[in-house]
Amino acid sequence: MRIAVLKERAAGETRTAATPETVKKFIALGAEMAVEQGAGLSASITDEDYRAAGAQVGDAAATVAGADIVLAVQAPDPALLAGAKPGAMVAAIFDPFRDRARVDAYAAAGLEALAMELMPRITRAQSMDVLSSQSNLAGYKAVLAAANQYGRAFPMMMTAAGTVSAAKVFVMGVGVAGLQAIATARRLGAQVSATDVRSATKEQIQSLGAKPIFVESVAGIEGEGAGGYATEMSPEYQAAQAELVSSHIAKQDIVITTALIPGRPAPRLITDAQIATMRPGSVIFDLAVAQGGNVEGSVADQVVERHGVFVMGYANTPAHLPADASALFSRNHYNFLSAFWDKEAGRPVLDEEIGTAVRLTQGGAVVSERLKG
Repeated sequence: MRIAVLKERAAGETRTAATPETVKKFIALGAEMAVEQGAGLSASITDEDYRAAGAQVGDAAATVAGADIVLAVQAPDPALLAGAKPGAMVAAIFDPFRDRARVDAYAAAGLEALAMELMPRITRAQSMDVLSSQSNLAGYKAVLAAANQYGRAFPMMMTAAGTVSAAKVFVMGVGVAGLQAIATARRLGAQVSATDVRSATKEQIQSLGAKPIFVESVAGIEGEGAGGYATEMSPEYQAAQAELVSSHIAKQDIVITTALIPGRPAPRLITDAQIATMRPGSVIFDLAVAQGGNVEGSVADQVVERHGVFVMGYANTPAHLPADASALFSRNHYNFLSAFWDKEAGRPVLDEEIGTAVRLTQGGAVVSERLKG
């Protein structure tokens, strides 16, 4: 069983899909590991580190030649995988709803595409969930980036020259990223409030010492779909939420938006008119900017000034913490494949529940029911 890891080629991608730690673990399972030279440099991992762990290090063609499995962060161009074995597994982030052409290309190439971002949110798959591991870091980084842009201090400071008030931080969307954003802002000394469409998150917000801001006037709204993801809300709820947010956001110094709906563009949470109510120098960090943005006028990898308010967001936030993001992502890969490793076959054999959820292509065809639908 030959497992290949290529250098990431997507613009701005600094992560790698395997670390020396996971290389050693895969070799212990009986696999042969091949890593393209330079694959880990942006994550502070040298080629010698990989060699010391037992991996073969070479150019892209040599790395992928005869590979049974290819591990990546973002799915590589199928042309790079021409030397892999027929039907080779490729585990990576595919973004299949926005990049269907790549999925079709994988099917045409006879590769088995496994979309790590479609990992079901069930207990036994938690350690395999790349969205959770990367969102955790993204929530942390968003607060640090916003704090750096903000022209004032976060904590309350009492000095001989007078008192500095604590910054007010509002987190919109309380998934993994939102919870980490709340915790990070609290550790920095801010006054934190948060909101979400899922009523079950209210206790989570309070447990972190933040104030929950929820729509109470619209009955029967739950907002939680399959796997704990948020669903798109009714027009009545959206109107009530917009009214609540408008009154609250005008008093905030920092706003972090994290709302995403799988397979859909990011929902619009903040309008230009709402931005105009915030005081000059305030900061909004849009974690969903790469999926269309929660904030009107946000632009990926740019700081846009609107009405004196700084609106920012990274196209790939975890890539700004490449070493830790790579460590967690590579463990997700290992936890995924090792959980299904068949010692007799010497290869992973996926079960129906998880295999069906993540598999996009197999046997020259697109097999994902979600994509067919």
